[in-house]
Amino acid sequence: MSQTDLDPGLFDATVSSLTHSFGDRTRRAIYLYVREHPGATATALAEHCGVHPNVVRHHLERLVEGGYVVAEAVHRATVGRPAKGYRALETAGTMEALVRRDALLVSLLERALARLDAETAESIAREVGVEYARGLSGDVTLEATRPIKAALASISGLLSAHGYAARAEHDGEEIVVVAETCPFGVAAQSHPMLCAVDRGLLAGMLEGVGRTRSAVTLTSRAEGADACRHRLG
Repeated sequence: MSQTDLDPGLFDATVSSLTHSFGDRTRRAIYLYVREHPGATATALAEHCGVHPNVVRHHLERLVEGGYVVAEAVHRATVGRPAKGYRALETAGTMEALVRRDALLVSLLERALARLDAETAESIAREVGVEYARGLSGDVTLEATRPIKAALASISGLLSAHGYAARAEHDGEEIVVVAETCPFGVAAQSHPMLCAVDRGLLAGMLEGVGRTRSAVTLTSRAEGADACRHRLG
């Protein structure tokens, strides 16, 4: 695409897509390692990046969904279930198609939200976040016996694996989860009710550590704050 026919919408979607896929440092390291070592397993990647294999698996899921990496069975010399190996795909020929797909999905989402009242849209968004977080329990064990500080560190890692670049930090006596990026990109600016997905995700993950009564409040960039901060009540 030349400078004279640059589509602003496609450009914005490209930036959002790349930020969602590669905005996290660990995910970039995983992708680069897989490019250099085709067939690398989650265990090998965890050792290389110094993180838990479950965190690596979530990063790999996002890369597979984005069309950057493919999973293949790795034959083992010993008896047992074949391991998954990962290989990077050449994206030069498919990047524009992937970006246009993301732009189409965002356009569809925005059109659907425009037909709902704000309260209904926010309720649906939160439900989606909670249900998605509950689904993660099948792949990741969040130990209910762990101190809340350690649990929030694990939760931040999972959020980062889903495009949030999150971290847990102290704000006075409170521990707050801060998200540096948003996987919804500019769609959240036009439809701040999407931030309810974030609240639902954190609430669902807190259920996994026994904090079922914790109310999650959020201040977000989409609503004018300087950062997206999740506070536990």
